Amino acid sequence: MSIEGRHDADRIRDQVRRGTNIGDPVGGGGGTLFTEPVLVVNQRAKLFDLAAEFAIYDQHGHPIGSVVQVGQSTPKKVARFIGRLDQFFTHTLEVRDTSGAVVLRLIRPAKVVKSRIEVDRGDGEPIGEIKQDNVFGAITFSLSADGVPVGAIRAENVLAWDFSVVDESGTEVARISKTWAGWGKESLTNADKYVVQIHRRLPGPLARLVVAASLSIDLALKQDDNGLSVSDLLHW
Repeated sequence: MSIEGRHDADRIRDQVRRGTNIGDPVGGGGGTLFTEPVLVVNQRAKLFDLAAEFAIYDQHGHPIGSVVQVGQSTPKKVARFIGRLDQFFTHTLEVRDTSGAVVLRLIRPAKVVKSRIEVDRGDGEPIGEIKQDNVFGAITFSLSADGVPVGAIRAENVLAWDFSVVDESGTEVARISKTWAGWGKESLTNADKYVVQIHRRLPGPLARLVVAASLSIDLALKQDDNGLSVSDLLHW
């Protein structure tokens, strides 16, 4: 591993320590997006964020995937640059493994107030839906598969920095925590950094919906404001 690679891994491990209550590394990881107990999701820093792009690492700093926003036409980029018109367009994210194969596709149709994200497999087969339940107060999202509720995402407070992911019984199965990207990046770019703890192996579509939920928070909450969300304004 190069010196740069070692430094990157050190930063990832430090990010995990800061964003979770994990002391020692969590065992049982399988090296893929759907088998690792900890995912580190870091948005690539851009001064003008016209197309979202994220890198995904395991808790040790090894790359295990990426998220790329696709289909960004010129009108969409212009709308994103000039203000809050971005919400009136459909947006698509592709979740890719390290080989570049698409393993999930997240589609957020044009919205007026609340977000809805359709989650498909890489081959286009539907998995389920992530649907925003409210606008004011601590934001919550419902997770469903074939129209049947399987869980929810619950913001811990109105700032919507940290989220608890629960199954249909209300038991927490994962936690999404935003970590500080550094003063320069936070103030001058739209770079977001998240650490995702998945507490146990999950069954069926819930496993993929939890990963999809972890990777679509930015799409659901921040993409309408050229980098400024309600949570950002409250934070300021």
